[in-house]
Parts: sequence; structure tokens; C-alpha cells
Amino acid sequence: MKGLHLTADLYGCPPDKPLMLDASSLSVACLSACREAGLECVAQVFHQFGPPTAPAGATGAVVLAESHVAVHTWPELGAVTLDIYVCNYSRDNEARAEALYARLTKLFQPERIERHELRRGAG
Repeated sequence: MKGLHLTADLYGCPPDKPLMLDASSLSVACLSACREAGLECVAQVFHQFGPPTAPAGATGAVVLAESHVAVHTWPELGAVTLDIYVCNYSRDNEARAEALYARLTKLFQPERIERHELRRGAG
């Protein structure tokens, strides 16, 4: 179960970007970023908050063969939370997790990031 768990709080994200407001746009961006990072998507769920005429953010999770990624947007705050965990059971996936993190943070264009890193299963 050894792996890398990255979490980040993104602040100052442009609130009018489609992936901040629309679950469909968020889904496309997350799945594409996972594939580009070399991770295998096995399931997904995304949810839209608010009516289509007044979207109020989105949330989503992708189950990876290597573990998971979850993203939650708060356009009213210009904020996003990221949660990326990859295990290193059959191969070292840390570079893939870092690539996914870099792709997602770039997409949201935050002014400020609070990032945390946890090495799991070391004991």
C-alpha cells in the first residue's frame, strides 16, 4: 500500500472558467489529465451543483487503477480542492501523481496554492 497522497487547496482561481462551473467540463479535464499523466481511469462520478441557469460549482472523483483523484470547485470563492493518491504496488507512480497535480493546477490557474504531501504505508 505504499504510495503518495497529494492534497492542495487552490485560491484565486478564475471563477468563470467552465471547469469551475460545469461538471461536464470538469469531467473532461480530469479524465484527460489522468490519461496524459499515464494513469488508468476505471470509474468516475461528477456532480453539478445549482441549476444549469445558475451553476454553483462541481465535484468529481475518478477511481484509478492506481487509486483515486477528487476535485471540488467553489466558484463563489475562486477556490478548488484537489486530492490525488497513487499507490506504488506494481510500479512507482509518484512521477505520474506529480504530473497529474501539475496538469490540474495549471488548468485552474490559481494565484495561491497550499499543498500537502503524505507518504503512505511507510511503516
